[in-house]
Amino acid sequence: MKKILWALACAALLFASCGEEATGLVKVRSGKVQGVVTEGLTIYKGIPFAAPPVGDLRWKAPQREASWDTVLVADHFAPGAMQGGHSPVGFSEDCLYLNVWTPAASKKDKLPVLVWIYGGGFAGGHTADPNYDCEALARKGGIVMVSVAYRVGKLGFLAHPELSAENPQHVSGNYGLLDQIAALQWVQENIAQFGGDPDKVTIFGESAGGISVSQLCASPLAAGLFRGAISQSGGSFGPTRPTTYPGENMKTLSDAEKDGLKIAESLGASSLAEMRALDASAFVTNGLSANGGGWPIVDGYVIPGDQYELYEQGRYNDVAVLIGYNSDEGASFGGLGGASTPEGHIAGVQKRYGKFAEDLLAAYPLEDGKVGKQARDLMRDAAFGWQTWAWGCLQAKTGKSPVYMYYFDQHPEYPEDSPRYGYGSPHGQDVAYVFQHMENSRMKESDLPLSDAMGQYWINFTKYGDPNGEGLPKWPRFMGEDDSQYMYLTGPEPFAGPVPSLESLKVLDAYFAWRRTDEGKAASL
Repeated sequence: MKKILWALACAALLFASCGEEATGLVKVRSGKVQGVVTEGLTIYKGIPFAAPPVGDLRWKAPQREASWDTVLVADHFAPGAMQGGHSPVGFSEDCLYLNVWTPAASKKDKLPVLVWIYGGGFAGGHTADPNYDCEALARKGGIVMVSVAYRVGKLGFLAHPELSAENPQHVSGNYGLLDQIAALQWVQENIAQFGGDPDKVTIFGESAGGISVSQLCASPLAAGLFRGAISQSGGSFGPTRPTTYPGENMKTLSDAEKDGLKIAESLGASSLAEMRALDASAFVTNGLSANGGGWPIVDGYVIPGDQYELYEQGRYNDVAVLIGYNSDEGASFGGLGGASTPEGHIAGVQKRYGKFAEDLLAAYPLEDGKVGKQARDLMRDAAFGWQTWAWGCLQAKTGKSPVYMYYFDQHPEYPEDSPRYGYGSPHGQDVAYVFQHMENSRMKESDLPLSDAMGQYWINFTKYGDPNGEGLPKWPRFMGEDDSQYMYLTGPEPFAGPVPSLESLKVLDAYFAWRRTDEGKAASL
């Protein structure tokens, strides 16, 4: 009996000397949280960072979460934001939770922090997606990983005159971005409890998550919340447009409010009170949200103005950035607007690009009368390539922080008789490589060296604001000039090379410049 008591006393002494964090128990601003300790890593899933945005809080900026007295056991993901599709944890309007993976042994470790923002066209996405599991990357790099949720679709981005009228800033529509900002504020206040360093936070995301990263870099509300940003297939540098297209997705507050009125009318709601009384499922559509209301907008508050012009003026959060896109993004979106025939492709280019249509058809030509990769690259560059290139050029010109650019191009060489002949890397393929998830992708053993290199580049950037490190091919800093280089992320070994399709990008650049003129605006209603 004495031996048992002695052992218990020793265990208590060990607990006291190591601190609560050694057991996975930490104190955050609203209460104690218990994580799951597993082989040198502690994982916390489903920590609330804001109050549930339900009832009167629907379409309002996120409010601080309520405190709790008992220990919150954070051992499972919370439901994702309301959306179409399926999730292993379901969907709920009560969705503002985040997750933490930490290898820290104590609060004193002060490890760099990498925060993931999921994609999904601002209409979907959730942190429980197995492709976004952060365990492998946290273990590989010795960094604290965080993934955050945000409202999507009409519940996350609906603008409406009544919503603007009740808002102190007289704006509405960017609640999903405000969720992301609230999560980053939570990280600043609490991440030290998990052994993270709030002064060394980097944000990263892909697709809509990468666009979010771009917009957070331009938002004054996010100033000081991160020191680095990684955008995979993101960027938001196109001008506003009443009728949107990929790469020109942004609307003004006025136009978005008109969409909100149409949505309310379609639901039979004559007032904001009636809109809030509707079940959340009424605002969910499968796929991308129809009739507007499912994308961030230029509201003059969260996003102060045209992001291209903000960067020209030096009005942005000047942090180190690592940004890029995949070689065949257009393949994932059916070329231009889904057109697979030459006739449909040409008609789509003429409808969207007006007086620039012929120049762009020449810059991104059909191949043997077919919509091949060169033609698809117009979609790729309008939505991703030009956005990234413009971002890099503008920051290299007006900022002080370093810019690193990449071009992901990892794919099989398909035989000529294959329907995939000539195809490159589609949208989203890079995610599994970064997260080290061979099991969740079509990666082969031969892809592992590239996945390993990409993971280490991302980790180095998180730690030092520079992706370079021992044993990796040199990644040059992008200087914004014609002879600047991108890092080609491809196997068997990455290498530095010229800006992809530079001359074609310059034609597209002329189009976007025209779109900002009075003539271009009048022609693009």
